[in-house]
Amino acid sequence: MPLRLTRPAPARPPGQPAEPPRRKKRWFLRVVAGLLLVAALVLAGTAFRVWQVARLDDRRPVDVVIVLGAAQYDGSPSPIFAARLRHAQQLYNQGIATHIMTVGGRKAGDGFTEADAGRRYLLQRGVPADVVTSIGAGSSTLESLRPAAADATRKGWRTSLLVSDPWHSLRARTMARDFGLEAWTSPTRSGPVVQTRETQVRYIVRETGALLYYWLTNSSLENEGYGLG
Repeated sequence: MPLRLTRPAPARPPGQPAEPPRRKKRWFLRVVAGLLLVAALVLAGTAFRVWQVARLDDRRPVDVVIVLGAAQYDGSPSPIFAARLRHAQQLYNQGIATHIMTVGGRKAGDGFTEADAGRRYLLQRGVPADVVTSIGAGSSTLESLRPAAADATRKGWRTSLLVSDPWHSLRARTMARDFGLEAWTSPTRSGPVVQTRETQVRYIVRETGALLYYWLTNSSLENEGYGLG
C-alpha cells in the first residue's frame, strides 16, 4: 500500500491572530442576534400576559374592593375614573364585598385627592358612608397601593379585588401581591380606555413597558401624563 505523504500546515506568521477576524465577527453577530431574540420573546410574552389578564374577571367574595385612582377635576372623577367607580359599586351591590377602598393622591394645586373624589362620587350614588374608605396618597399605582395594602392589613382585610382598566390589571395585581395582599382583578369594561382598538393597543404597549420596568427596578414608570392609575 503506497504511503500518503501529508504536507505540513504553513506556519502562522508572527503577529497574526489565532482566529480570523471574520470568524470573530460572525460569533459576535450570533451573540447579538441571540440577545435580541430573547428580548423579543420577553416583550412578546409580557404583552401576551397583559392582554390575557385584561380579559379575565376574577370577581369573587373578598374583604375589600380597591378602586385604583385616575384623574379628577375639582372633585369630579374623570370619565375613566367614573367608570371604575361605577364598576366597584356594582360589585358592592352584588355582595362581592362589604367594603370599598378608593386610592390616589393629588397633583399640585388640586383641592381634592383622587381617593376623596372617588369617595364623594360613590356617596352621591347612594353607597353608605361607612362602606367607603379613602386613602389619599401616592401619585402612581405603586405609591397608592403601598398605603392601601398597609391600611387593609391593619383592618384585617386580607383578600381584595382590584378595579381598574383591563390593561392595567396585571401590573396592579402584581404590585398588590408584592405588598402582601391576596389580590384578584375585576376590570371595568366601559370608559374611554376600552372603546377603540387603537386605544387598546396603545395601552397594552404602555403597560408592557411599565410592567417590565417594575420587574427590573421595583419602582414605577408612571408620571402625570401616563394616563393609567
